[in-house]
Amino acid sequence: MDIKELFLKQKEAIRKRTRQVVQMVRSDQLGWRPEKDALSIGEMLRHLWMSEEGVRRVALEANFAYYEARIPQGLRAVLGTVGSLEEEAQNLERVHSETLASVEAFPVERFEEERTHEGLGFRQRVYAILFGIVTHEAHHRAQLITYLRILGTTMPEPSFRLPTAGRPLK
Repeated sequence: MDIKELFLKQKEAIRKRTRQVVQMVRSDQLGWRPEKDALSIGEMLRHLWMSEEGVRRVALEANFAYYEARIPQGLRAVLGTVGSLEEEAQNLERVHSETLASVEAFPVERFEEERTHEGLGFRQRVYAILFGIVTHEAHHRAQLITYLRILGTTMPEPSFRLPTAGRPLK
């Protein structure tokens, strides 16, 4: 398995659990936030897909437009207006599919390329940027789970498939 295959598998595995959590969100919870300066549930969902889209463009296209707005102006300046739960969930899936397709089409030989932006003090390799998308989603998914638990939502435990004796790990 090469680094591209590893990323694609990890991205889908992380998204599988995110889908389960997003299905637990109710429309009337989108505006809830634990304190006045925190992201609301709706803003967090929106931030997940918007940042993935912007960061993917940095990695695969060397397009820094998202960071050029996000970093100096702050998150709320690029976030825009939260749509309905259905719209935000659809955008999460759309961007996820676009990321998988774009990474699939991106040559594995280019994963070591470096993306730099002197004005932002940014220098990272493509593979590190892409795996950052995965850890970012896991981070905000954990926040979302915490928010939902505060609101009284019972979260099902994630399901794990453990290997049995004599079967190789896949």
